[in-house]
Amino acid sequence: MWTSFDKLPDTARTWVYQSSRPLTEAEVAAIEKDIQPAVDNWAAHGTPLLGSVQLRNNRFLIIAVDEGHHLPSGCSIDASVRWVREIGLALNTDFFDRSVAFLSQDGVAHTLPLPQVKAAVADGQITPETTIFNNLVATKAELENNWQVKAGDSWLKRYFNRATV
Repeated sequence: MWTSFDKLPDTARTWVYQSSRPLTEAEVAAIEKDIQPAVDNWAAHGTPLLGSVQLRNNRFLIIAVDEGHHLPSGCSIDASVRWVREIGLALNTDFFDRSVAFLSQDGVAHTLPLPQVKAAVADGQITPETTIFNNLVATKAELENNWQVKAGDSWLKRYFNRATV
């Protein structure tokens, strides 16, 4: 069953998928229109799930489910992954590439291939104050409070420790 994202509890489970390229406003609108019926019919072993989808920064497709209403099953999670794959194929974008870091510069999400992160820190392109997206957040509360974090407070902190030694 579809619900508004803001009505989900903070404990709602989330999955963040990142597009390999910025999505246009028309693509965002099409995703929002097309995915709502899928979420409305989302179920685990025949029991409706209470869920929602949100797109942020024209890059991030966030799926959430209220586990307090009913727990998703492996099959229902697989169904949501299928939706994301189909959207990616239709729009010629990859939502599953984990080989890049997502940085926020002037409110816009940019990518940096992971092999280039260390050099970007050494060159000062990424500082401890640079905002990065932590796409491994697991709940709506984490999404709201720990999704955009300073690089120095993230998994990137190991590179800053090396740079200052």
